Amino acid sequence: MIKIENLHAKVEENEILKGINLNVKAGEIHAIMGPNGSGKSTLSKVIAGHPAFEVTEGSIEFNINGKDKDLLELEADERAKNGIFLGFQYPIEIPGVTNFSFLKESFNAVCEAQGAQAMDDKSFREFIAPKLKLLEMRDEFLDRPVNTGFSGGEKKKNEILQ
Repeated sequence: MIKIENLHAKVEENEILKGINLNVKAGEIHAIMGPNGSGKSTLSKVIAGHPAFEVTEGSIEFNINGKDKDLLELEADERAKNGIFLGFQYPIEIPGVTNFSFLKESFNAVCEAQGAQAMDDKSFREFIAPKLKLLEMRDEFLDRPVNTGFSGGEKKKNEILQ
């Protein structure tokens, strides 16, 4: 769940977000659409905690493990450890790092930040298997380097998996 109320944000002296309200409940899917320059990317970056943007008014609440937290009180790395993820239009490739290693280490970092136990290789493979199936991805996908040689669709599925 994320709840945004009266959010105002600026970059340098340029106010870009002017009173944004949004309420997304658990299990809902929303699309944020608008013309170029309307603030879609700015909203995403503000939620993720990008340092170039200053929130001047409003609030962003995010439900983390059943507790509402004020995202504006968390640094960008703390937001990431609590599940806030910003996907890119053109995801970067990371040669030499397998999807399995990347996903497992990222997942375990979130577990550690939330006080949960990290998973070993076997447990993580069992955990990720149904998610691969849901996205119609083969197990071999985990052994490939992150986004290296992936089609556009594979890159997007990989971001969803993350």
